[in-house]
Amino acid sequence: MEWRAEGVLLSVRRHGEHAAIIEMFTAEQGLHAGVVRGGAGRKMAPVLQPGAQLDVRWRARLQDHLGAFTVEPVRSRAAQVMGDREALAGLNAVCGLLCFALAERDPHPDLYAQTLDLLDRLGDDPAWPLAYMFWEVALLDALGFGLDLSVCAVTGQTQDLKYVSPKSGRAVSAEGAGEWADRLLPLPPSMRGLIGREALQEVPDGLRTTGHFIETWVAGSLGQKPVPAARQRLVEALARSTQP
Repeated sequence: MEWRAEGVLLSVRRHGEHAAIIEMFTAEQGLHAGVVRGGAGRKMAPVLQPGAQLDVRWRARLQDHLGAFTVEPVRSRAAQVMGDREALAGLNAVCGLLCFALAERDPHPDLYAQTLDLLDRLGDDPAWPLAYMFWEVALLDALGFGLDLSVCAVTGQTQDLKYVSPKSGRAVSAEGAGEWADRLLPLPPSMRGLIGREALQEVPDGLRTTGHFIETWVAGSLGQKPVPAARQRLVEALARSTQP
């Protein structure tokens, strides 16, 4: 069995004395692990960095075997995030969440494309935290836990949507919320694509909402598997950066 693709390196762990096991995310193969012989050596260290874009060839005798990767560097993203703590936290959160949430060898081409777009913005585009918030929404959708933010679940109206139901993941208007407003999750305008001057300041509220569903729906479906700590570090970093 053999395939070749370009993808994002998500994780690296030592395997024996000289090898490493890496996890790649590609458009057609999804999350896929394999051994890199010599991957624990100093020569490969600059290549096998999480977030790097690699050209990989995977080979195994049988489809269900772990298999082995040969890798060629395409692009390193280390330089664009080093020296920017928030961008580095963003890269670690993306890699961690993909390894946490995706079923192995399940393709997600749309999520892969959005992941590349986000990773390319880190450290270069000041608005990347907004792209990250939208990425978490896309991750939930790709996993079958999409949010419905288009219409109020109570009144059916499409205006003045302020909240999200923590149970259904559907939008709720100010009128529909009534006395239950303090039990609902925030729905900032930017999360619905209404990008204004305060959009970046709304990101922590958006991540509070997506985080609820990652922790309850996604982690719950995985047997209460703990959400990667890298995500919380990013949330805390962005909260500090958006404080007035």
